Amino acid sequence: MRANALRAAWNAGNHTINAWCSIPSSFSAEVMAHQGFDSVTVDMQHGVIDYQAMVGMLQAISTTATTPMVRVPWREPGIIMKSLDAGAYGIICPMVNNREQAQELVAYASYPPRGTRSFGPIRALIYGGADYPQHANDEVLTIAMIETAEAMDNLDAIMSVEGLDGIYVGPADLSNALGCTPKFDQEEKPVVDAINEIIACAKRNNIFAGIHCGSTAYAKQMHTLGFNFITLLSEARMMAAQAKKMADEMRDQTPAAQASGTY
Repeated sequence: MRANALRAAWNAGNHTINAWCSIPSSFSAEVMAHQGFDSVTVDMQHGVIDYQAMVGMLQAISTTATTPMVRVPWREPGIIMKSLDAGAYGIICPMVNNREQAQELVAYASYPPRGTRSFGPIRALIYGGADYPQHANDEVLTIAMIETAEAMDNLDAIMSVEGLDGIYVGPADLSNALGCTPKFDQEEKPVVDAINEIIACAKRNNIFAGIHCGSTAYAKQMHTLGFNFITLLSEARMMAAQAKKMADEMRDQTPAAQASGTY
């Protein structure tokens, strides 16, 4: 089976940079995959991407050595299994709040005896190789998003679930849950304290940790803090920011400050 380069990098103690795709376009996914990111995540939760578009995007990412990932819209077995069958080498699942939900996620993403994943890796065999079924449980990444007050109360219970490879901080929802402004690059104390608590728990449980960031400066801080997996904005946000900057420059205007938003 094709090795999962992200897992190998993290096991070696290296940090990786992730691109995020919200636009339903195989071409935009291909462009992002060619820019030097370690991985590209297709966002089926808040991106405007359906299943058919996601498959084409995974195929486009596969023109490079970049690792293909998918954020599924929910902890639902059908979409998790179909995304893996399509060749995703990692699943990021939103709103995992307790141990039972983390166990469900692992089960849906894993073949027996670890889990309950149905057998039918139709494209995964092409991308991963003929021996994909024998090694998928050890190579494919299963990542739970930590982004609610309930999840904060259950950090060790979630992160100690066997088969869960990592967690991923959703800063906007986490901020909302803590009564703060929903945005990336948080500096509000309740969210900063929560992020510190999450990374400490991940280290304690020896699992990988990722976070979504809005700037390279903040992303570098998160690397220093100990996060293995850093996402920068999304292709839609990057395109909008650069387009606005260039339009303002052509009109000899001072570029307006970009609102600190989310995806």
